[in-house]
Amino acid sequence: MSEQGNKGTAVVTGASSGIGAVYADRLAGQGYDLVLVARRADRLEELAGKLRQTYSRKVSVISADLSNDDDVRRVEQAIASDDSVTLLVNNAGLGGQSVVATADADAAERMIKVNVIALTRLTRAVLPGFLARNRGAVVNIASVLAYETSFGGIYSGTKAYVVNFTEALQREVAGTAVKAQAVLPGATRTDFWELAGSDIDQLPKEIVMSADDMVDAALVGLARGEAVTVPALAEPAKLEIFLGARQAFYGSLHADKPAARYGV
Repeated sequence: MSEQGNKGTAVVTGASSGIGAVYADRLAGQGYDLVLVARRADRLEELAGKLRQTYSRKVSVISADLSNDDDVRRVEQAIASDDSVTLLVNNAGLGGQSVVATADADAAERMIKVNVIALTRLTRAVLPGFLARNRGAVVNIASVLAYETSFGGIYSGTKAYVVNFTEALQREVAGTAVKAQAVLPGATRTDFWELAGSDIDQLPKEIVMSADDMVDAALVGLARGEAVTVPALAEPAKLEIFLGARQAFYGSLHADKPAARYGV
């Protein structure tokens, strides 16, 4: 058994490969039992077996397609009723570089269901228990593309939702021992790119991070209590400047009459 002891159960979505699989490995090593959620049951079972053998943790799997309403509700019910759950990592996500005019409408809907709706519903499923026990954390994997639309408005729009949702969640749990973290990876070497129809090897090597490094940095940020973790950001003051400028801009958006420039 891990020296750290049992920290409760961590639920990791999109756990069968890439970032999710690394999270599963690291969290098991930290002393968490695991509930692994993904579509590919065979890969989940293979990973679960390795983690049980390596870390002597309890690892269960839920094969579920988070773009399917019934599957999402099945996962909700399982994790909402499990009082051992202390950490939710909303990592599952779909990508795709497409503009709205030519996007496949069904594919866009699936992306929104996984990236937005499932993430929201699963957070809602665990949050009441976290607050009642005054213990727990929600980690939402967003993207630096939340602030950049060059990859397509649908994908970046879903990730902007994740950032805003997590910021609001942080305000909601303020004053409790419950935490919420938004993680904004940049280009990370996983099979996500191939599944999204893109070639990560077309990007400069100096901006592509390994999934291991990304997750390790994100977990350091979580341990430090960071509200927003950007693993590639070397100067955290830049984030503070950005957030401060955004708040100042928001403060200028309210008045009892239209601005004079409109001549109303």
